[in-house]
Amino acid sequence: MALNGFDSSNVNLDGKSILITGGTGSFGKKMLKQLLRHHNPRRVIIFARGEYNHFLLQTSLNEDDRKKVRFFIGDVRDMERVAMAMRGIDIVIHAAAQKQVPLAEYNPFECIRTNVMGAENVVQASIQAGVGRVLALSTDKAVNPINLYGASKLASDKIFVAANALAAGTDTRFSVVRYGNVLGSRGSVIPFFRKLLKEGQTELPVTDERMTRFWITLEQAVDFTISCIDIMRGGEIFVPKIPSMLITDLVKALAPEAGTNIVGIRPGEKLHELMITEHNAPTTLDLGDRYIIEPEWSFWSRPAHKDDGHQLVKENFEYTSDQNDQWMTVEALRSTLESIPDEGE
Repeated sequence: MALNGFDSSNVNLDGKSILITGGTGSFGKKMLKQLLRHHNPRRVIIFARGEYNHFLLQTSLNEDDRKKVRFFIGDVRDMERVAMAMRGIDIVIHAAAQKQVPLAEYNPFECIRTNVMGAENVVQASIQAGVGRVLALSTDKAVNPINLYGASKLASDKIFVAANALAAGTDTRFSVVRYGNVLGSRGSVIPFFRKLLKEGQTELPVTDERMTRFWITLEQAVDFTISCIDIMRGGEIFVPKIPSMLITDLVKALAPEAGTNIVGIRPGEKLHELMITEHNAPTTLDLGDRYIIEPEWSFWSRPAHKDDGHQLVKENFEYTSDQNDQWMTVEALRSTLESIPDEGE
């Protein structure tokens, strides 16, 4: 099957001021492009650390788009800077994170400062500034984590869900979006495989022939996130329904003539991805194109999605990449990859 799209065209963002943390990354740049192309925000604030990445993104915009975009150099670890960036903001998309698993293991405190303490700063600053909606990006690695990156993102998810209790009595609401691997994003396996092929490699490293992964494109991840802004009520974790694929099939799609070199699962790596656990089943709703994990704790007053007639998933339900009922064929993935540049931009 091919990847399904998520319709965000009906989300009204006209006149809104939107802040994207980690805005110079792959997701942030694609989000900015979608907002400017298909919506009419009053302004978009790009909040990120790297000066040079700000410069590259700024120079990639045309003159009309630049009038709507502000470039704010800052780090989510810096509470004062985050609070300053939040002034007058209606919507926050929190995409800033340290994501590299081996680097997080070697630099644990740096990972915690960004992914956990940074999350707390975003929460506090959003409440102080009276931001309407805050949507934080998560990862499948936050589910039953076996590495520090996943554990830090689990903590972040818990912070954003519980933040609705801190915001009680205000109009600020917090929710989370969780999805798996993004096709072609910076740091993903596809640019790495392409680099090896360009260097003349005839075999690509595969950790395990049984390994499966969920797949979503950057554009779909952005559209899904925007669509969640429209329906969030606070405390939900949104999970898109996306297809799975064997890593060996990815090699076949990229380079049919290439062989594979089985190198073994790396430390902190899972054989299959898990996005919804059996523990979450009693509070997970099926909305057709996505699942919603409702908050377990009723610390604050909010209308529940289940009251809209949406059905709970079956008892003992789990959403895993190896037990998925949607699978991408080699041909469908090859067609998708043709539209993805080497850098995933």
